[in-house]
Amino acid sequence: MEENNPWTILESRKVYENNWIGLTEHQVLNPSGGKGIYGEVHFKNYAIGILPLDEELNTWLVGQYRFPMKAYSWEIPEGGGPLDADPLDSAKRELAEETGIIATEWEEIQRMHLSNSVSDELAIIYIARGLSMGEAEPEETEQLQLRKLPFKAAYQMVLNGEITDSMSVAAILKTNIILQENQI
Repeated sequence: MEENNPWTILESRKVYENNWIGLTEHQVLNPSGGKGIYGEVHFKNYAIGILPLDEELNTWLVGQYRFPMKAYSWEIPEGGGPLDADPLDSAKRELAEETGIIATEWEEIQRMHLSNSVSDELAIIYIARGLSMGEAEPEETEQLQLRKLPFKAAYQMVLNGEITDSMSVAAILKTNIILQENQI
């Protein structure tokens, strides 16, 4: 099968923009030649996720109310990193901000698109090891709870549908496979 772009963009216009996202509306010809519109959300940061894992295979989850979902969510520590910065530096900053944890060992385990039907957001996920505890310093927009638990309990939360955040689900499932294969 060909991997060429079957869409034709006739016209594009910026509909909205802020410090984090831009929204563009495209007038298009779809792959069948029909006219239509396509809305595209452009993210100005990487999505960064970190699964901290200590020697006893404990991890930490962050709980917070997610405004767009209108629901409380338990997740791995997450945040954003500028596209022109080293994602690992952003991961180190986010882990320290949200949990107070400093890690000496980092492994990138996943790159994934979070909603490739409407956005270009790229997530980069790390496992952090060699942990030491410090003081969390969340941003003013964050009201966080921190929860330490065995990794197996976090894995069970994914299986039970208690963790639904896509980066958290991917990180926990991938880490479970890595642990089963004794790769860390």
